[in-house]
Amino acid sequence: MNTMIRNSWGKTFLSLIVLLLNIAVHRLFWNLFRDFTMPIPVTIILALIWGVLGLYLTYYSLNWIVEQMNGRWKGKILPVVFIGPAVLLLAWLLLFPAIRTLLLSFFNADSSVFVGLGNYIAVFTERTLQMAIRNNLLWVLIGTSLSVSLGLIVAVLADRSSFEKTAKSILFMPMAISFVAIGIIWKFVYYYKPGDEQIGLLNAVVVALGGEPQAWIGLIQPWNNLFLIATMVWTQTGFAMVMLSAAIKGIPEEILEAARVDGANERIIFFQIIIPYIQSTIWTVLTTIVVFTLKIFDIIMIMTGGQYGTEVIATQYYKQFFNFRNFGYGSSLAMILMIILIPVIVYNLRMFKKEGRM
Repeated sequence: MNTMIRNSWGKTFLSLIVLLLNIAVHRLFWNLFRDFTMPIPVTIILALIWGVLGLYLTYYSLNWIVEQMNGRWKGKILPVVFIGPAVLLLAWLLLFPAIRTLLLSFFNADSSVFVGLGNYIAVFTERTLQMAIRNNLLWVLIGTSLSVSLGLIVAVLADRSSFEKTAKSILFMPMAISFVAIGIIWKFVYYYKPGDEQIGLLNAVVVALGGEPQAWIGLIQPWNNLFLIATMVWTQTGFAMVMLSAAIKGIPEEILEAARVDGANERIIFFQIIIPYIQSTIWTVLTTIVVFTLKIFDIIMIMTGGQYGTEVIATQYYKQFFNFRNFGYGSSLAMILMIILIPVIVYNLRMFKKEGRM
């Protein structure tokens, strides 16, 4: 019995020593970075070494400490040791800002007076904020439906083409471009310069055909929103095509052959076999693009800056929060966006779990 107690105290003492050594090593690195001025490349290299080794030593030493405990406590604490830091980091980065934003949404512009639901009422009654919500709905309805429809059509056609890989590579390529670059590319496509010389691709074509150049994303309202939505369709069609093409390839060939033997033409096969069979994938692609569309920001800020009636919720949130310093409006817009996104994300996660991708 005495031997067991001595062993227990010994393990506890050693665990404390390991924990203190770990803290001392990290404190030493912290003091090194704080007190010494080093060339930037040296600082970067040392910081990387500290980060990688620090994480390894932290997890190794905590695991070692838990291994010294008896079986009952080890089974309970070990999962917490490995998952706990990630959960705390997520809470710090996501949960706390969300709670703070929710609280700010019930106060006035400078967060000094409690206004209750006043900011939420303003969001649905002020013209600019109404326009942002309306435009977001336009992006979701038109952008999502066009992206999925075109992706499905291209997936079916590409699977029957001898140029399948080439066609898919070309259509998927826009997904590899950043949204900022996409905004710049399409800004030049729609570029309008008053006068005879037009350097924008679309206006150059219009002038070459004898037409009048137009300010496509500026003065042509409300159509300018549709020209902006076309950029999103350009990027998301490739994503939809790849996902739906993979689902179509999963349809057993025997089912398609049996339908053809029974006299079904390609239109009936498409609507009565292919669509029902890949229905869950279509909904997954649809909701994924809806989430992306609701968060649309970069493309609009690059192409119009939200001018000419092209504001959406994300651009208004940014302007209210950072430009106008109206934390109440900005926070309420962020909360509305989050409330809209939550059911879509939950549905997506359920579908991923159902399909075995989680």
